[in-house]
Amino acid sequence: MTQPLTPELVRWIDEQRRAGFAEDLIRGSMLKSGWSEESARSALGQQAVILQAPKPEPIKGLTPGLPEPLVSDGSTTLWAGDRQVKVLGVMKLPRVVIFGDLISPEECGVLKAQAADRLARSQTVETDSGGSEVNAARTSQGMFFRRAENELCQRIEARIAALLNWPIENGEGLQVLHYRPGAEYQPHYDYFNPQQSGTANILKRGGQRVGTLVMYLNTPVRGGATTFPDVGLEVQPVQGNAVFFSYDKPDPDTRTLHGGAPVLEGEKWVATKWLRQGHFE
Repeated sequence: MTQPLTPELVRWIDEQRRAGFAEDLIRGSMLKSGWSEESARSALGQQAVILQAPKPEPIKGLTPGLPEPLVSDGSTTLWAGDRQVKVLGVMKLPRVVIFGDLISPEECGVLKAQAADRLARSQTVETDSGGSEVNAARTSQGMFFRRAENELCQRIEARIAALLNWPIENGEGLQVLHYRPGAEYQPHYDYFNPQQSGTANILKRGGQRVGTLVMYLNTPVRGGATTFPDVGLEVQPVQGNAVFFSYDKPDPDTRTLHGGAPVLEGEKWVATKWLRQGHFE
């Protein structure tokens, strides 16, 4: 019988070793459970390699808790440092808050204009290597601003930090995306999968993602909603509005599976801000 080396099996073998059981006794228990001699020896060898692998360096400067707007008192507006932002909807699981008038029409227009000449086919994180790749599930065009790259980016980033009670330095630079008719982003998670080999390198730049804010820079004629398939929620893309969601662990239990539905008519522009556990460099 062959069996994959699951995290549970790794822990079990480790517990047996820590309890002082000899390798032969552990292997014997595995054989009694239906493992072949070859599979048992292979699993024990792989687990030993895992234990001997160097541990990832601890991430410095992590901020406790999660980004969280102060909506628990039922407020219909929140002060975001330089403007009042409307609270249009709240959900507990997944943690979702829908905002209105987060950015002005003028700011939307300037952000689109600043991004337009730098657009390229959007990519996704390739967590096996820690790099990025073109993915058929994502058919938009996009670009990244550096954090605080210009006065408008600084203003929006400060507003987001005040609204979500999260340090500016714990955020990635704004990403602007442009969806033409038919373009979409199929359902996915924003956190980095801890089971992928490249995740350790990604986490060195600020730790895990813990929150996402999607801001709508225009209103498509039809389509383009931000969807949450696990809970049947659709957020319509209305210029100036935004949807925020957070995730306390890199796990599907957070129910933060989400996507950008196809644009059916017109076009869609969004600006996305990802929030990290620690200082993103």
